[in-house]
Amino acid sequence: MSLRHPDGLGGRAAVAGIGATEFSKDSGRSELSLAVEAVRAALDDAGLTPGDVDGLVTFTMDTNPEITVAQAAGIGELSFFSRVHYGGGAACATVQQAALAVAAGVAEVVVCYRAFNERSGRRFGSGVQQREPSAEGAALGWQLPFGLLTPASWVAMAAQRYLYAYGLTPEVFGHVAVTDRRHAANNPAAYFHGKPITLADHAASRWIAEPLRLLDCCQETDGGQAIVVTTPERARDLRHAPAVVLAAAQGAGRRQEAMTSFYRDGLTGLPEMGVVARQLWQTSGLRPSDIDVGILYDHFTPFVLMQLEEFGFCAPGEGGDFVAAEALPLNTHGGQLGEAYLHGMNGIAEAVRQVRGSSVNQIPGAARVLVTAGTGVPTSGLVLGADA
Repeated sequence: MSLRHPDGLGGRAAVAGIGATEFSKDSGRSELSLAVEAVRAALDDAGLTPGDVDGLVTFTMDTNPEITVAQAAGIGELSFFSRVHYGGGAACATVQQAALAVAAGVAEVVVCYRAFNERSGRRFGSGVQQREPSAEGAALGWQLPFGLLTPASWVAMAAQRYLYAYGLTPEVFGHVAVTDRRHAANNPAAYFHGKPITLADHAASRWIAEPLRLLDCCQETDGGQAIVVTTPERARDLRHAPAVVLAAAQGAGRRQEAMTSFYRDGLTGLPEMGVVARQLWQTSGLRPSDIDVGILYDHFTPFVLMQLEEFGFCAPGEGGDFVAAEALPLNTHGGQLGEAYLHGMNGIAEAVRQVRGSSVNQIPGAARVLVTAGTGVPTSGLVLGADA
């Protein structure tokens, strides 16, 4: 049973720095080099030094252990280090872990990071190549023999059911792709800078796993992103106004599997994100109408629509119309479809820029930003806000 009351974390931590490498398809350097570059850039952005850091948080499936990054980046002693599971679902949870450590006094400056050569090296989009025996992996034994080998094929199952249940066509997903690419076109850091698309372009792109087309699927990226978390009090003395963690949550649903939860009662929603949504609203005291910008995890376009519905921005089946109406500014950095696929960490950085007022697609007066992590897996979310 998920929590039914506000937690005590809101307002007790803040993001003070963000930093990234370039986003490319062939970085030409090691993943450790990318991690260190991103960490140092985030610390410089905050006006801190490696010696100020006493905590590090990252994801599993990362080749850059915390103590190795600490050594390579010139960081000294660590009092806190942690990893969060489930791929992109870990993105916002890294900040939650850092915030918990800061709020409890276990650490004062914690850096969250993610770095990989996800295009020139390991490609998550290629699906299951080999896997060590595990209880989690056994679930895939019910999917792989029937051709469900890649993330696109797993998401396509839910996407097809969504379209059937609400009498929609695949074109409804195109609104997300067009929105992301429009924002990416204005973002010099985005891989698709200067390259917007139309609904006609979306509809003409080739099938990947019906009903998903090429432009429904995020790109693959080499790069790194880091986020510095500290107390609001210390953040106020640093280079930028704090982006306060108003709420942070993780969520896993009933009968949850990693990307293949096909034996639930329905496939048209994302129950794990529903768990996150309820806790974020309870802790922050906010409602959908209070959110100025949404940075929603967009590895595949259908799951953006389902997230909007789980959070209550619109009714089930109405996500496509909601995006088409531009009722909420979405993925103003270009998202993972347009800017870069860094398992959602670059989305957290964009939320910080919106709160600071420094986004290339700045929304005037943006003070409360919703950020979500990977969908289809146990996941996480944040609400970041301007300092009171």
